[in-house]
Amino acid sequence: MRTKSSRTWFSLLLALLIFVPTVAPNHKAEAAAQNGTMMQYFEWYVPNDGQHWNRLRNDAAYLKSIGVSAVWTPPAYKGTSQNDVGYGAYDLYDLGEFNQKGTIRTKYGTKAELKSAVSTLKSNGIQVYGDVVMNHKGGADYTENVTAVEVNPSNRNQETSDEYTIQAWTGFNFPGRGTTHSPFKWQWYHFDGTDWDQSRNASRIFKFRGTEKAWDWEVSSENGNYDYLMYADLDFDHPDVGNEMKNWGVWYANEVGLDGFRLDAVKHIKHSYLGDWVNHVRTKTGKEMFTVAEYWQNDVNAINNYLAKVNYNHSVFDAPLHYNFHYASQSGGNYDMRNLLNGTVVAAHPTKAVTLVENHDSQPGQSLESVVQPWFKPLAYAFILTRAEGYPSIFYGDMYGTKGNSSYEIPALKTKIEPLLKARKDYAYGTQHNYMDHWDVIGWTREGDSTKEKSGLATLVTDGAGGSKWMYVGKQNAGEVWYDITGNRTDKITINTDGWGNFQVNGGSVSVYVQQ
Repeated sequence: MRTKSSRTWFSLLLALLIFVPTVAPNHKAEAAAQNGTMMQYFEWYVPNDGQHWNRLRNDAAYLKSIGVSAVWTPPAYKGTSQNDVGYGAYDLYDLGEFNQKGTIRTKYGTKAELKSAVSTLKSNGIQVYGDVVMNHKGGADYTENVTAVEVNPSNRNQETSDEYTIQAWTGFNFPGRGTTHSPFKWQWYHFDGTDWDQSRNASRIFKFRGTEKAWDWEVSSENGNYDYLMYADLDFDHPDVGNEMKNWGVWYANEVGLDGFRLDAVKHIKHSYLGDWVNHVRTKTGKEMFTVAEYWQNDVNAINNYLAKVNYNHSVFDAPLHYNFHYASQSGGNYDMRNLLNGTVVAAHPTKAVTLVENHDSQPGQSLESVVQPWFKPLAYAFILTRAEGYPSIFYGDMYGTKGNSSYEIPALKTKIEPLLKARKDYAYGTQHNYMDHWDVIGWTREGDSTKEKSGLATLVTDGAGGSKWMYVGKQNAGEVWYDITGNRTDKITINTDGWGNFQVNGGSVSVYVQQ
């Protein structure tokens, strides 16, 4: 692992040149040209039809038209089976190119189709962020005899058995790919532990014994030490593992033409390594490589600690804000709307927060299910799309609906979200004024930017019976007539000579007023 002290002066200079604040990459550099908006372009139950890369390619022009400036793609590499969403990562170098795990294509399509989709997105001015799953590997090619001990699932620092030999799925030689793209083969000593002993058909959490073997640190302190999550857990204290994953990150970025990354399950990975990994890929590619990490915990202090450990060199998803939306939507109108920003990343680190309403893990039927109820989602999307702070991410499942059985379905909210995306793209610019001063009705305004014609807006949201609020939008907008772009209200509001307007909102609803 390379340290700062051993870098060449050239590498240091390059790192300084390509490092930028980790808010949406084009926000500040292009002034009011266009706000950045990310889209997570998949949900858990996307059909296993091999057509998803083609859907993405065909959707590129539409995404551009609604203001999407970057797409987060699902894990593009071979998983444990064709139906794997990608988080059971088997071979990170197989992007739908080799006959492995009974399939050439992945759930989403072939490598050629992926590259075609990326090319089309980029020709439409849309950046592409690849999903990075490097905490674990699944679907091993063979078992190995490994000395291990059992640990307490609730306190992984506590050993609960003597050491003994287990038969672990830890051998990866990738027979369909061979040495193409990388000669690296994985064996048991590249991992810290696993959860299955084939010789006994026993499900436990096993920590491997061996020279200097231990759970990685620093990781989340949940369950004592939350290094282990699933499958065969990578040992990031092993130098060969650290080097191979850095090599792969550079290869993945260059091979596909990525503009950035979404890092999966970072609370289970040695934090300092992730900071080094991001710096390494940026240096080797010579690109900004905007990066957002999934530290999924409703605890801003834990997330703050992670940001500090990676030296604030990338962004994080605002999981606490998602949970505030979730609780507000479940509270039957009794949530204190003044508290939506309490304990959030966007309040503590506005330039490091990627804000979101829903994702593939929080959707119905998933392990982190914490659904924001459909009635509240337009309010939540207005919150992340029309405010100045944060880099918003919209969810494929909210735009197009989700599949699965009826109990797992989320209705398509495309017609509700589109006006809010237009508000962000065309109007959400300039100085912000906050009116987070009422338990039911809250609002904020944007004064607009002189470089963006007719920009400026006023947003009101409420989980209660509705109401009105006088809000300041700037004297430069005096005399203008504003209307609700969502269509929820038909009022026309004339901005008075002092730059104020009396804006209205219906019960349990949102209104976003812009210049007519």
